[in-house]
Amino acid sequence: MNHLLEFYGTECPCCVYMHKLVLELEKKDGIKIKSLEVWHNKENEKLLLELDKNLCGGVPFFYNTKTKKYICGEADYDELKNWATN
Repeated sequence: MNHLLEFYGTECPCCVYMHKLVLELEKKDGIKIKSLEVWHNKENEKLLLELDKNLCGGVPFFYNTKTKKYICGEADYDELKNWATN
């Protein structure tokens, strides 16, 4: 399983913005982030709730299962890359 996770909601404007950065990170830096939709997928929502533990309480939520670092809401490209690589 990929240790970099992006939790998002399909209709969430902030999630749409952040997913563009995820795609850019993959294209520019070869970093793979597993995207999990939670508003329409109960299994993904369950995983989000297990990992979130009241850290963010919503999406977008990024979680690194190796470092336990997370991002709540929007971030810029450099912050997302730092989260993924450190």
